[in-house]
Amino acid sequence: MTIYDISEKAGVSIATVSRVLNGSNNVSEKTKKKVLDVISQYEYRPNAFARGLGLNTMRTIGIMCADSSDLHLAKAIYYIEQNLRGKGYDSILCCTGYGLEAKVSSMNLLITKKVDGIILVGSNFIYEKEADNAYIRESATQVPVMLLNAALDVPNVYSVVSDDFTSMYNATLQMIRTGVEDILYYYNSDSYSGKKKLAGFRAAMEEKRPASPQALVQYYPGSHEDIPAMARQLKTLAGKGLSFHGVIAADDTLALAAVKFAREMGYRIPEDFSVLGYNNSMLAVCCEPELTSIDNKLESLCQHLTSTLMGVLEGNEMPKKTIFSGEIVKRGTTR
Repeated sequence: MTIYDISEKAGVSIATVSRVLNGSNNVSEKTKKKVLDVISQYEYRPNAFARGLGLNTMRTIGIMCADSSDLHLAKAIYYIEQNLRGKGYDSILCCTGYGLEAKVSSMNLLITKKVDGIILVGSNFIYEKEADNAYIRESATQVPVMLLNAALDVPNVYSVVSDDFTSMYNATLQMIRTGVEDILYYYNSDSYSGKKKLAGFRAAMEEKRPASPQALVQYYPGSHEDIPAMARQLKTLAGKGLSFHGVIAADDTLALAAVKFAREMGYRIPEDFSVLGYNNSMLAVCCEPELTSIDNKLESLCQHLTSTLMGVLEGNEMPKKTIFSGEIVKRGTTR
């Protein structure tokens, strides 16, 4: 018996059941009795949802991240932990890597630790095959699951995302308008977010440059820390005759590699070669000229995510999905 079963049998929402378990006054006596009768009939034992009753709540949130050495993900973890601490919650961090088996194992570990909720940081936790998302669906029957920059339409799963498609679409149009003829898209992830960015780039190119070759979309398979290797890949592409005088990168690390490549080729930036990154990380001011990058509003995303989680834990009806718009921060690597 789960909170979902109670919701279905009592004919009320999950949030209403949660409010009853929390002892909230925002429930009519009639509805409260209906829920409590179901609980009594099926001998339901509240777990992490019974915050107001003080049963099995640890005031602890589980956080899962594929790789905390990634600058973007590390910053997200920092924002989330700071927000949770301000709400009186501790956190347990699991760095899972990118394999499904390790993610399932970490999720099960957090459930056994009786956390009050689980936050999945980054878009690598969502899979195209529905069966591969079962670990999230099953965990959400016990605690609320929050997705940062990914979405999954499952009960008790809440998503806060950046509109990566539109951000990349607008960035591509802007570079085209500045007169860059041959733009290469450089990416390193096929995650939920990665697919949205690539789709945004392709949509803009098909609209304005329908004859652009597929070769101007390039995937980098190596370490996200090896900027020289990224620059070498671009140099190899150029050596094979691929012509490009602009790079739009899926993150700032790839964009820095493009700046390095341009310098080695003797290009003037931005007169001969334009570069645009993504995430507006601290790396954007670590090159000369400084990097134009898309700010995906990470701090606002994390703040809204934790606020949504707190609302869910308090038994409030909260939006299932919230979308933030990114913003191009113009610096010296674009015209």
